[in-house]
This record gives sequence, C-alpha cells and structure tokens, in this order.
Amino acid sequence: MDRSLQIAIAGGGIVGLTAALSLHAAGFRPVVYEAVSKPAPLGVGVNLLPHAVRELTELGLLDELLGLGVAIEDLNYLTANGELVWHEPRGLVAGYNWPQIAIHRGQLQMFLLAKVRERLGQEAIRMGQELAAVETIAGRAHARFVDRASGKVAGVEADILIGADGIHSAVRRQFYPDEGAPRWNGITLWRSTSPVTAPMGGKAMIWAGRSSQKFVAYPIGKDPETGRDRLNWICDLKVTEDGAPPPRDWNRPGERADFMPRFAGWRWAGVDVPAIIAASGPIYEFPMVDRDPLPQWTFGRVTLMGDAAHPMYPIGSNGATQGIIDARVLAWHLARAEAVEDALCRYEADRREATARIVLMNRQQGPDRVLDLAAERLEGAAGRLEDLLPIAEREAIARSYKQTAGFDPAVLNASPDLSVSGPG
Repeated sequence: MDRSLQIAIAGGGIVGLTAALSLHAAGFRPVVYEAVSKPAPLGVGVNLLPHAVRELTELGLLDELLGLGVAIEDLNYLTANGELVWHEPRGLVAGYNWPQIAIHRGQLQMFLLAKVRERLGQEAIRMGQELAAVETIAGRAHARFVDRASGKVAGVEADILIGADGIHSAVRRQFYPDEGAPRWNGITLWRSTSPVTAPMGGKAMIWAGRSSQKFVAYPIGKDPETGRDRLNWICDLKVTEDGAPPPRDWNRPGERADFMPRFAGWRWAGVDVPAIIAASGPIYEFPMVDRDPLPQWTFGRVTLMGDAAHPMYPIGSNGATQGIIDARVLAWHLARAEAVEDALCRYEADRREATARIVLMNRQQGPDRVLDLAAERLEGAAGRLEDLLPIAEREAIARSYKQTAGFDPAVLNASPDLSVSGPG
C-alpha cells in the first residue's frame, strides 16, 4: 500500500491514538481530529487484557505502561457474603507472554497523546475539531469539522477516514441516523477511586455480588497525593427495567446516599466496601449501555473502530482492549493490501463479527455469569456452593469467554503478531 495515503482519524481517545501510533509504525502519517479543545486526564480505571498489552508492547510502550499502572495477577469472584465463587490467575502468572495492566483511563489517554506528538509531531493532533459530516465522493472521504473555539467550518479530504469517536459517534450517526440512544439495561454504575491499601494482595481484581448489585475493585497505580494504592471501584445497581431510556446526563456527579446504603454490610476478610467508598474522591454516575451490533462498518472510504463500532457493557474488561486490537488489525491490513478497499474489507471481516459475539455475550453477563448462578442456586438452598455450582461448570464459563474474546492463553501465545514495518 502507498504509505503517502492521507488518513484522518476522528477521535483522540485511547483507540484513535492507538490507531495513529499503529499506522505510523507501519509507515503512514495519519492526522487525529479530536472534538475536545483541552485534553485532561479524566475518568477512572480501565483494564488492558494481555492481547491488548501485546499490541501496545509491539509499539514499544510496555515498560512505561507498567510504570503507570499495575500488573494484575489474579481475579476473584465473591458472593455478597464474601464466599469465593471463582479464582483464577491473570497476566504473566496465568501463563500469558504479556501482562494484564490496570491503569487510570485518563493517564493512559494522556500517555498515548504524548507518544503521538513525540512520534508524529504536534501537527498530527488537531484539537477542538468536532465532526459535522462525512461522506465518500469520487474515492475520497470528505469531512467537515467545526472548530469549537471559532465556529469556523473546515473541509478535510482524505483517502480514509476512521471513526474512533466513541459510543456517541458522529461518524456512526452519519450512516445510522435513526439508531437513537444507546441501549440501557437498567443498571447504573457509580465509579470512583480511593487512596487505600489495595486488598487481596495488592494486585487483585474483585468482582462481588450479582448482576443486579455488584461491587468491582482493582488497583490502578499510586494515588498522586497520598502515595497509597489508588483503588478503582464500581458499584452497580439495577434501578429500572431493561429498555428504559438512558439518563440524559451521561457522566454526572454521583451521590453516596443513592447507593451506599445497599452496600452497608459488605465487609469480608480484608475487604471493607463501605470504608473504600467513604475514602473516595468525586463519584461519577453512568448508565450501563451498549448498542446493537451493526451489519456494516465500512462505507466507501469511511470505517468505524472501537466504541464507535461495537460499544459493549463493561463486563469482562474488553471495551478498550477490543478497540486497541481494532486499531492494530486495520493498520496491518492497510500495510499489506494493494488497495484501500481490500484493506477495509479485510479489517471489517476480521473484526465485526468477532466483536459482535462479545457484545452479545456481555449482555448475558459474560464471565460474570458465575455470580448470578451462585446467587440463584444458593438462594433458599441448604447445600454447599461447591455442590450447587460445580467447579467444572465455573471453569467452562471462564474458558468460553476467553475463547470468544480472543485471549485463550495457548491460542494467544501462539498467534502471529500484527507488527508491520514501514517501507525502507
């Protein structure tokens, strides 16, 4: 493929920035257009599974990422009473060739932004540019961006435009104008971080409760003010029925009084949920949403990627991970194909159905299904959990999700890499 292709990326989040770095590593010179005028390290935690960390490693980023985040070593599923439902090792201790890294989402984005500027130059990022329209005309992508500061509209032509602009994607809306709001399952998430001693060994992920009321926690580095562990936590509560319109305010400040009483008695050996919540900084409230899988991602010279293509419930730690893989797969195909159309077709063939399966599996709770099964079978039963939910059944759920999501250790370790060098 001609490396002088003009490639525009709409969206400067984790996925768009990874796409820029991947395309640059393959010899291209993309330009990222981001709607936000002044980037800031916003958000809370994100888990990068080994197949995403592999791709970031191939971009030369592993050592610095390990300095920012935490290499997770085990996962623990617990009942609301603290009984262990499932435990498994994670990352290197699970036999992967790459670690699993938990990190602050905002820190990761700012890190990737700095790398794009360092490797591609300052002009590779255009901030404050909001996409207004895009279409393919005569074999070129034609986009209009509105400058948020001045209001001026600028036309941009490119050989390819990548829509990496998130769950509210303006690119996606161009081709699916009647899709409407994301699909809400009636669960609200309250999220924050707390400067505490990370429980269960300091490198563990905790999933406790069941889908209608769940507590999730994992460390994502050191708190910048106290130097203590920075524990990312999430409290999920089912607040309405599936299919209700999602709240208008997407990322609004949350109140402890709205959820904390439901978790008042959640204390187990080494884990004190009320104390963790009480120690937190600002709390943010989100609806748990996704969108239906699409029948098509690519329209002429425009294609979708990450949450713009396949937003999924935050179950199984796969949202950012799958977007990172999208970015690497597209760069690989563009470097190897002779025609743009062939590359985009192969990218979509590799990724659309694969990610659709994860979206649908997450709607059925993915690996978290063991929590619902444990709660259902223990309810009103006199038997022991090991008899009511055999270990073999728990293992099958965990194994099936890894296979569907592409991180079965043996398969991943043996799979070819996606690195492609630029010409010369």
